[in-house]
Amino acid sequence: MPAARPQPAATPAAPRRARRKEARPGELIEAALALFVEKGFAATRVEEVAARAGVSKGTLFLYFPSKEDLFKAVVRENIAGRFPEWDNELAQFTGDSLELVRYAMHTWWERIGMTPASGITKLVMSESGTFPEIANFYQQEVIGPGHALLRRILQRGIDRGEFRELPLDYAVYSLIAPMIFLLMWKHSMTPCCPPSERLDPITFIDTQVDLILRGMLRPRRPV
Repeated sequence: MPAARPQPAATPAAPRRARRKEARPGELIEAALALFVEKGFAATRVEEVAARAGVSKGTLFLYFPSKEDLFKAVVRENIAGRFPEWDNELAQFTGDSLELVRYAMHTWWERIGMTPASGITKLVMSESGTFPEIANFYQQEVIGPGHALLRRILQRGIDRGEFRELPLDYAVYSLIAPMIFLLMWKHSMTPCCPPSERLDPITFIDTQVDLILRGMLRPRRPV
């Protein structure tokens, strides 16, 4: 009978407790995002977040001292933390400014609008009166940097002679307003709309870009 072949030594598994500890902050943020979007900030209890993440409430408080801190972590992880990435893409973009506007709005929809994070805007708008501290945080971490990014896009078009001079502090709202509408529609009306009345987000965005940058007037024919 041939001698049994020696079996390779098993790779030692990382201790379960250590792996679980490393995963906890991300799991808590994911659970909190789902519950905040589903129930709102006021109605979400930290006990529910901990239970959904599979940890105790005491463990949650080790990472996030309060529900407000947990909300801030959710916003930074899913939206605010992406601005360096978007700033870098803007700096490297080589196309014309019309295409940059279209790219920015498409990219925002793909990376935020199509994810659970799309519900954060509605949450902040609906609960800002009761929780001004989360509205102030959202203003500083998301709205302010978002306005600055869009302002740079429009200024790029002006500097290149592609756009006319505009009051930029107000013009940025022409890009923001359609996206807010799309978010509110997604989280308020889409669940109850018949399929025939549901919006296609990409077609909506492309239509808005065309309206913003070209207007509705038909070009005049030369006399």
